[in-house]
Amino acid sequence: MQHSPQQPASSSATGSEWFGVDPVISVRDLWKVFGPNASQVVASDELKSLSRPELMDRTGAVAAVRGVDFDVAPGEMFVVMGLSGSGKSTLVRCLTRLVEPTAGAITFEGENILEADAKRLRDLRRNKFSMVFQHFGLLPHRTVADNVGYGLEIRGVPRAKRGERSQEVIDLVGLSGYEKSYPDQLSGGMQQRVGLARALAGDPDVLFFDEPFSALDPLIRRDMQSEVIRLHREVGKTMVFITHDLSEALKLGDRILIMRDGQVVQVGTGDELVGAPADDYVRDFVKDVPRSHVLTLKWIMRPPRPDDELDGPELSPETVVREAVRSVLSADKPVKVVRDGELLGVVADEEILGVVAGEA
Repeated sequence: MQHSPQQPASSSATGSEWFGVDPVISVRDLWKVFGPNASQVVASDELKSLSRPELMDRTGAVAAVRGVDFDVAPGEMFVVMGLSGSGKSTLVRCLTRLVEPTAGAITFEGENILEADAKRLRDLRRNKFSMVFQHFGLLPHRTVADNVGYGLEIRGVPRAKRGERSQEVIDLVGLSGYEKSYPDQLSGGMQQRVGLARALAGDPDVLFFDEPFSALDPLIRRDMQSEVIRLHREVGKTMVFITHDLSEALKLGDRILIMRDGQVVQVGTGDELVGAPADDYVRDFVKDVPRSHVLTLKWIMRPPRPDDELDGPELSPETVVREAVRSVLSADKPVKVVRDGELLGVVADEEILGVVAGEA
């Protein structure tokens, strides 16, 4: 997506090749099993191989997260998407240990989160990461300013400094003038802005969003999505966003992890999911997505032909098809797809119209 701090080189199971730097979050073989004998389930290759219904019948246990691997890059907007029951919310709660994982490894900035004691975990939650939930969790008897500064108050930040920081993030999320209002005087969208400001106030390294806009009206939801994109650009925070909505995932995500029955089905950029779905499940998910809105020229370019004139305009392989339509159709020769001076391929009318016509 356009707001990404880095562009992908390739898709991978974990994403470590995606950004070429040490990840902020690294997850390996993560399991969360609810029910009796959870540790026995993850210790048995036979039980781990069973489907959810089979495991329930055999043991009475439910594997909500099953052998999940992925990395999150510094400054990345990483989206975890899946239908209800896919394990996505359990996964994000495992990352902060609001839910205790049964097995696996979670590394945050080089530190094994699963080895953190209660004191260290409180410190991490107060200083290193924050969560924004679907249910705002605002304190009804406190003003907007006091709600935003609540986490700072818990940390013992002096009142004057707390007020200064609260005002900064209130201005940042567009709530100036509502500092003295109470939650019940605000719309749902404005309440969620308060929750977002509260999460930002402590200047965390990572923000976790657990379906924060699901309860909002569609128009307000779109506004809040745009707001998150703007904030991501401005503050540069690493963000992990949970959603069941594909359009939301495609709008927000630098990369998207799709889950089904607790497992990872595919990790990739939006154009990778649409252009090269891993299986029929993903293919069905993305079938109604307007391809011209997501695919980039690298997916539709072709090798030059002997009769092609190669002195036409140039575009990047990351240019979205719909943004290239005018340039390609108005040119009297193929448009060159070029990266760092290297000709990767060409795109002409037939390639562009092949995508656009398929949406008609």
